[in-house]
Amino acid sequence: ADIRVDVSKNLQTMPRPFNNLAQGGEETGGMIGKTVAQVKQLSPNYIRLDHIYDYYQVVTKENGQLRFNFNKLDNEVEAILKTGAKPLLALSYMPPGLGPHLISPPDDWNDWQALVKETVSHYSGKGNKNISNVYYEVWNEPDLFGGFKTGGDKNYLELYRRAALGASEVKNVNQFKIGGPATTGLYKNWVVALLKLSKEQNIRLDFISWHRYSMRVEDFSDDVNLLSRIAKKYPELALKEKLITEWGFDPENNPGYDSQFGAAHMLAATRHMLNGVHKAFVFEIIDGKDPAGQKFWGRFGLLTHESAGMQAKPRFEMMKWINQIGDKRLGLTGEGSWVKGIAAKNNQEVQIYLVNYDANGYHHEAVPVVVTNLKPGQYQVAEGGFMGSKKQSQVTITKGTWTGQIIMQPNEVVRLTLKPI
Repeated sequence: ADIRVDVSKNLQTMPRPFNNLAQGGEETGGMIGKTVAQVKQLSPNYIRLDHIYDYYQVVTKENGQLRFNFNKLDNEVEAILKTGAKPLLALSYMPPGLGPHLISPPDDWNDWQALVKETVSHYSGKGNKNISNVYYEVWNEPDLFGGFKTGGDKNYLELYRRAALGASEVKNVNQFKIGGPATTGLYKNWVVALLKLSKEQNIRLDFISWHRYSMRVEDFSDDVNLLSRIAKKYPELALKEKLITEWGFDPENNPGYDSQFGAAHMLAATRHMLNGVHKAFVFEIIDGKDPAGQKFWGRFGLLTHESAGMQAKPRFEMMKWINQIGDKRLGLTGEGSWVKGIAAKNNQEVQIYLVNYDANGYHHEAVPVVVTNLKPGQYQVAEGGFMGSKKQSQVTITKGTWTGQIIMQPNEVVRLTLKPI
């Protein structure tokens, strides 16, 4: 890498897809409420909640009639609001009594449509919870959980169509968004099928969503590039939000989730999502409880389980670090195969975030950094290692250029700042 930052090049307002969180199905009793104080530190924009229909006993069917009770789910949604975030509710899985099992289509499609209608009415309705800008995502990983396809007996398109119709029936409602398909990856045939359904049948589709777990951080930008290619033939895609509603580096337990490796991956992947992903939901907020009683067991959480003290892991601290990035994105060139960077201006302070991400954990590098078009004057220069030491010095810049070198260990993250005195 040969990093060069031109402070005269304000590219755009800094995209902020990274400050969104997700919680999966670790425990049925609700897990977000206990984390509110710590999650507030991350200033989340949205929090995604899964398993809303099978964990929170929202609906029962008695004598052919649907009966709704949102009390348990309300507790989790209210906890989300207390963190300062808005909810994204994954409309899954099939409630007991409405289908033969949790990952099946409903016995009666009218029941599914009515359930979604009641959910949207309850949370977005002005006469109910009155929450604005809730996102509703139809199902969770339908290609995996249920073996749905875009046709045949287990047709996701019918699951989506009926959900969208139910949502569209709600009156006196705040703005909300509905979309999908929340597949295990970004699959062209699923995206195209949803776009065709929306266009041909005038079915509402506000966002496209998918999941991405990969050690190869370039996969995150490859997803954006695939969407760009699809949009050339289906230009309506340009008007849809693009959401990665779960992401990490491994869909299975991995000790990296408990170490600085996870933090390095988080920053490197974020760098690849800045151009084209509107919201990315880190999976997940808090660990489940390890059956063997271990504190750290490679689970996905930013926090350990309550029984292990809800200790913040490196990815939690990295989210706090990334949130401190300024709102003006600066031009940065010279990234290498391993070292990637993001540059920003936070008021008068220039910030350069660098990560030497290597999934194999062996690459060291001495990284030259040149910052140009600075205003002449005295500056405080600080080089801070993530969760490590910080070096500071004062320099006089006369010709608008600062030059330095940063030694980076494998999976090390460094923040360089230049602030006028």
